[in-house]
Amino acid sequence: MILLECKNLTKQYGFHTALSHVSLQVGSGHIVGLLGPNGSGKTTLLKLIAGLLAPTAGMAYVMGEPIGIGSKRLVSYLPDHPCLGGHMRVQEAIHFFEDFYVDFSADCAHDMLDKLDIDPCCRIKSLSKGTAEKVQLILTMSRQASLYLLDEPIAGVDPAARDYILRTIISNYNENASILISTHLISDIENILDEVIFIQHGSIRAHCPVDSIRQQEGKSIDSIFREVFRC
Repeated sequence: MILLECKNLTKQYGFHTALSHVSLQVGSGHIVGLLGPNGSGKTTLLKLIAGLLAPTAGMAYVMGEPIGIGSKRLVSYLPDHPCLGGHMRVQEAIHFFEDFYVDFSADCAHDMLDKLDIDPCCRIKSLSKGTAEKVQLILTMSRQASLYLLDEPIAGVDPAARDYILRTIISNYNENASILISTHLISDIENILDEVIFIQHGSIRAHCPVDSIRQQEGKSIDSIFREVFRC
């Protein structure tokens, strides 16, 4: 089943083309890495799929729904920057998500907070940057969405917590959902990926199953990424 489909998706800002004629398909039940250097178009692509930006040309669909009100009910999006009001307590953020999203599970959120020893009574502005990002990830993954869009979900998380965060990601979505993860920390996530999308200058360089790449190249995804983009 095709869960996500993009057809000639293009986004321009004046004379700058952030995304150029991107076409791709993602099936259900897949974890896909969206990999590319800074400025390659990763965040733009995720925002277009989430319905936060309007495309200049082309179209995207989630479970056959064109991007809009219908598709937004199916998508849970984690931005790459803080989006919660600092004055809010964590518990208030949970109530906000519970009121806003019918598929949000407060029990799931509290369970993840407990495992990370985060006090729901704390104000978000009192949390460290890494802990605040964990809270945002917990809220995102506590929805029973069909498609999760995660923009740099472990960038601000200390290495000791990354394994738990990744376990949280893969254990809190159903088998029919898919996850699209944008990250620079490829070596940390490549073991959970089913597919990778390499993107550069707003265009797709490659979209392949991880196993086939490893078999053909005999290298890790991180090593291949460094060779492709000369990192």
